[in-house]
Amino acid sequence: MNDACHDHLPFLSILFPGTGAGDATEAADEPACFQDLNLHRIVAAVIAGREEYNLEPFFYSKIETLDGINYRQEVMRDLERDEIMRAIAAFSSAMADMRKRLFQANKLHYRYEKERWLLGAIDLYGMAVEQLVQALRQAKPDSRGLRALAHYLDDYAQSATFQRLVADTRQLISELSRIRYALHIKGRNITVRRYDNEIDASIAIEETFAKFRQGAVHSHLAKFSHRVGLDHIDAQVLERVALFYPEIFRSLEAYGVEHAQFVDDAVVRFDREVQFYVAYLSYIGQFRARGLVFCYPRLSETSKELVGNEVFDLALADRLLRENMAIVRNDFHLHDPERLYVISGPNQGGKTTFARIFGQIHWLANIGCPVPGWEADLFLFDQLLTHFEKEEDIANLRGKLKDDLVRIRQVLDQATSRSIVIMNEIFSSTTLDDATFLGEKVLAGLSQRDTLGVCVTFLAELASFNEKTVSMMSTIDPSDPAVRTFKVERKPADGLAYALAIAEKYRVTYAWLARRIRP
Repeated sequence: MNDACHDHLPFLSILFPGTGAGDATEAADEPACFQDLNLHRIVAAVIAGREEYNLEPFFYSKIETLDGINYRQEVMRDLERDEIMRAIAAFSSAMADMRKRLFQANKLHYRYEKERWLLGAIDLYGMAVEQLVQALRQAKPDSRGLRALAHYLDDYAQSATFQRLVADTRQLISELSRIRYALHIKGRNITVRRYDNEIDASIAIEETFAKFRQGAVHSHLAKFSHRVGLDHIDAQVLERVALFYPEIFRSLEAYGVEHAQFVDDAVVRFDREVQFYVAYLSYIGQFRARGLVFCYPRLSETSKELVGNEVFDLALADRLLRENMAIVRNDFHLHDPERLYVISGPNQGGKTTFARIFGQIHWLANIGCPVPGWEADLFLFDQLLTHFEKEEDIANLRGKLKDDLVRIRQVLDQATSRSIVIMNEIFSSTTLDDATFLGEKVLAGLSQRDTLGVCVTFLAELASFNEKTVSMMSTIDPSDPAVRTFKVERKPADGLAYALAIAEKYRVTYAWLARRIRP
């Protein structure tokens, strides 16, 4: 619709840099890793209340380039400025009201009523664009995305098409506002006639009785039910009013035909896409209000030296926040040639949560979002593959071990040197020796591919498999081995820490027993 020449930064999308339509891709289906990592819960919480925008595909689609991720991070940083967020919120609210008016117009039956609702919708649209243009001029955003949008909207708002749309709209609203008519109601008969400067009797009555008012009094005014749309009597009155003002109502009809397709595609696209940022920033705001920190991660497509400080499980934190419980944060780092975390330790100690954290922050970082934690160096992966323990499915006619083998084989077939693999409790259904043998084969395959990953296991032997594996353990309270700290730390797996702590608590260690049986 825009006929202006664009000499500034090109603008197609606030989510994707560049002007090629192929850049703005959306994934239709939820990635396979979402359920294992609880990312589906995070996305559901982020987009709650914004269903009309269909935001899920934006969270399903990872960005393939560092430039694309930087593009989104720049926009996120701009939107963290209050003046820009307020401007976007006002624009989105006006666009939502516009859509409601258009929806209402399509439901109506009487021609003049439909045309007036369309006129109101276009008026809202014009004001929304003009106010956003002005707000962006004053705010001077830093991001490439919002600067390109600002230039685009400047040109669009000055285009002949938009200028005519706004002028026609405001002129017609002004003409309609000047219409006056009178009704003469007698019994079941209503007569519509021209307004002839009659005195408004309601004003005269109020002035007469105003002198008798003493403080606050009970109102006896009749209350009318709120109803949208004309009934058949209203419609007939309006048809007769139109006979007194034929030129204005002909203009209203012509306006509806000429401006039926009034919205600019780029403006509509921006209105939807910007909700990705607004929804996510609004969601993490509740955590920030409780003192939790989010950072903009640094990503690399070559370096596999990773850092995460004070990171936490966003899905779990959401629940804990509602229950007013403490949120545990963890740290991690990998240095060459390290590639794989092997996590062991007591059950219910935070091992699976740590694995989910590793996957969650990588996915969120790879779609351009701030991540939980105060510092993060992460990897630009090609695939995030998961294998979490599942209950046996009798429908596939495979035993649990065979099912594990088939699923892990699929993971290994897909994994590359740029993939991230997260495995939780593999081969728990077989013997210790077999599980160790199979686990070593899996780690060997991942090491050969130079794949990054996390493996949660009860097999302490895997923690020292080779120079690429790093042992981490979930820890307990030294003073009470029944209490989990939910902290996962780098330390050798000895398989005895929990048992020794229990024995120490109940004084059945060798030292205690020797002391007790000493003659």
